[in-house]
Amino acid sequence: MVNAEVVRETSEQPETLDLGAIYAQSFHDFQEGQVVKGRIVAITGNDVVVDVGYKSEGVIPLSEFGGGEALSVGQEIEVLVEAIEDEEGMVVLSKERAQRSQGWDRFIGLHKEGSLIEGKVVRKVKGGLMVDIGVEAFLPASLASLRGYADVSRMVGEAYKFKVIKINKSRKNVVLSRKDVLMVEKEEARSKLLDTLTPGELRTGTVKNLTDFGAFIDLGGIDGLLHISDMSWGRIGHPNELLTVGQKIEVKILDFDKTQMKISLGLKQKSASPWEGVDQKYPVGSRVKGKVVNLMPYGAFVELEPGIEGLVHVSELSWTKRVEHPNQVLNIGDAVDVVVLNVDKTAQKIALGYKQAQSNPWSEVASKYPVGTRVTGKVRNITDFGAFVELPEGIEGLIHVSDMSWTRKVNHPGEIVKKGQMTEAVVVSVDPENQKLALGVKQLNVDPWPEFLLRYMVGSVVDGQITKITNFGLFIELEKDLEGLVHVSEADPKVVAKGAPLAKAYKPGDTVHVRVIRVDDEKRQIGLTMKDVG
Repeated sequence: MVNAEVVRETSEQPETLDLGAIYAQSFHDFQEGQVVKGRIVAITGNDVVVDVGYKSEGVIPLSEFGGGEALSVGQEIEVLVEAIEDEEGMVVLSKERAQRSQGWDRFIGLHKEGSLIEGKVVRKVKGGLMVDIGVEAFLPASLASLRGYADVSRMVGEAYKFKVIKINKSRKNVVLSRKDVLMVEKEEARSKLLDTLTPGELRTGTVKNLTDFGAFIDLGGIDGLLHISDMSWGRIGHPNELLTVGQKIEVKILDFDKTQMKISLGLKQKSASPWEGVDQKYPVGSRVKGKVVNLMPYGAFVELEPGIEGLVHVSELSWTKRVEHPNQVLNIGDAVDVVVLNVDKTAQKIALGYKQAQSNPWSEVASKYPVGTRVTGKVRNITDFGAFVELPEGIEGLIHVSDMSWTRKVNHPGEIVKKGQMTEAVVVSVDPENQKLALGVKQLNVDPWPEFLLRYMVGSVVDGQITKITNFGLFIELEKDLEGLVHVSEADPKVVAKGAPLAKAYKPGDTVHVRVIRVDDEKRQIGLTMKDVG
């Protein structure tokens, strides 16, 4: 309540009141919404009676004057004319609206959109807050903080700095933003902090967020990125293996960009790199122990110590087996012995060998399988040029297609052997250095060609069976593993004269009468004819 004495109006007017002057002004024109001056003529109960020089006084609720203002009869005040006359014929006045109108005029004169202003949050309303900045302004909840839509209730009663983002003069509305001010302050703080940073220095921060690729560290107003590759010299799968959100941590400033406000941080760089002196610690040829930490199609990664890993290439996993993937030999977590093959300190790479830590069966092949030795093995693979046979030690030997028959022309190894079958062979040659072992099947038997030469001399007439018909002639089996060729030019003249293809006149399995006309000892070929056989 106003701290004022209640004064009753009496018939006796104060000596200073000029009735003539008031009467002269009583017919002045007033406009609704106009701010005018008036005098307090009475304070009665909860009302203040004000004379503005009109034919009637106006009554203003005492509550519009606030609790800290002392009022007295005769005091001059400014009021706003809300209505010229109410139902009782009295002018309707407002002290609060006069103040707001004057405040709005002052606000428009001093501020514009984009300017900064201080104000006090007075109450929470739907969608935001009302702020007293000399006039009432609206602060949307989405613009009350950096994160947006935070709990705005805690802001009521507090004073802040705001940015004017919209002014609607016709409606006398003002929209504010606290978020814009905080963003500017944050950028200024980040810029100042960047000015104090030095590459290589240590800073303490708080783990703000963890991602698959690293951790964001709050350095006190600006975030830096601690990449997962800079967390530990050893192998880690995820940052949460080392850090937790909210954890205080000391990091090293690796680099920063003032323009983009990016900071790169390091944790492992606080200690010396384990790669220092790695060539002395792991000299080429040394045998070391390690643990398999990762398997890739091209090889296995073996950890020798935290931060030091070497690669065992897939070709270095076995002396004898064709390893398609490292998981055929190793598993993650296996403890293994390996041999250092190469060290590249600059690139931080170590090449390791797994098979080199095992005995090499090829070193004993020459003594165990001398040329001429009969062996038995399983056909593991067949190619166009031969068949690979695995011996008991895992060593593979090749039976070339040329070593499958003394006399027969073998077009494909599948004509002689099948994949998966057990076969007997003879060692033809051994090359331990290049890890090659040549085998032969035909060598299991004595070469029959010298005897064939005696039995099939030029001019001799024999019977044979057609095994294959081609466009250039007929292949004739004279006896097992011995074939001769009747060229189309040496076919039966009666058949050739008819112009029909050989396949029309003959079929495989037919027995024919032929004569030997040529024997090629070097190529082991026999030429036959059907002409003049008799």
